[in-house]
Amino acid sequence: MRWLIVLLAVQLALGGALIALVATDNLPRFGDGGTGGGSARAAERIPRPQINRFNGRGALRSVRRQVAMGPRPAGSRASRELGERIRRVLPSARFQAVPGGLRNVIGTVRGREPKRVVVVGAHYDTKDQPGFLGANDGASGTAILTQLARAVRPRRLRPTIVFLAFDGEESPAGTPGDEFEKFGLRGSKVAARTLGNARAMILLDFVGERGLRIPREDYSSPRLWSRLRAAARRVGVARVFPNDTQAPILDDHLPFIRRGVPSIDLIDFDFSCFHRNCDDLSVISERSLDAVGETVLEMLRRL
Repeated sequence: MRWLIVLLAVQLALGGALIALVATDNLPRFGDGGTGGGSARAAERIPRPQINRFNGRGALRSVRRQVAMGPRPAGSRASRELGERIRRVLPSARFQAVPGGLRNVIGTVRGREPKRVVVVGAHYDTKDQPGFLGANDGASGTAILTQLARAVRPRRLRPTIVFLAFDGEESPAGTPGDEFEKFGLRGSKVAARTLGNARAMILLDFVGERGLRIPREDYSSPRLWSRLRAAARRVGVARVFPNDTQAPILDDHLPFIRRGVPSIDLIDFDFSCFHRNCDDLSVISERSLDAVGETVLEMLRRL
């Protein structure tokens, strides 16, 4: 009888611990290389690219450095410091003034056809929320952007590539959700006015999470998306970009679309830590960063 009482006590203790983990959102998650959290699909393996031109490990280091700076909301000291770092990394880089004292960072790699411009963009600010580190929502896109700028070879490029780190994508603190488009996307609204003649725009947003799957976002150009998927097949990571669609998303590609620029948004919006403080290093996968970086690099070589 005593052993039965002990067994019941152990089961009750384990059950209580499990309930506590669920209630506090601390259940462990398992990813595709490394430890820590991620999405509900985190256990799915991301294929390794068959081509090695993009530095996925360097992109992961960049995410770590950004997260180590702490929260980086637009206009904050940390965000301005990050903008300075990005300017030092991007080629021929300069700042572009954005209302409210914000700054886009613009770098350019000149291709064989200077007037044929392709924009590659990502926002570097984070949501203005205490403790929000934005490892995926902010840092992952910025990391891939800067590594792409290191990896492209001008002699192999037909178009001129403009690398654009947007400031002020997130709306200011206290903005109602239905006012996001009015008060958010601050940097991309400015940039689109000066780059409305671009041939294409590629946006990098939620691109570093474990179990990454990026269907076509519904505002994104089907023709341009087909070219992205073709590049993913050549690289060997087609599974990351399934032949499917997701709902339209208000993001930094919209100001370009409204000026007639064909655009695509690389965003895995099925992300369990969206605007939650669990968006930290534990959700990030080097394999995901590498798959997206190699795919976009291959696409740029063929545009």
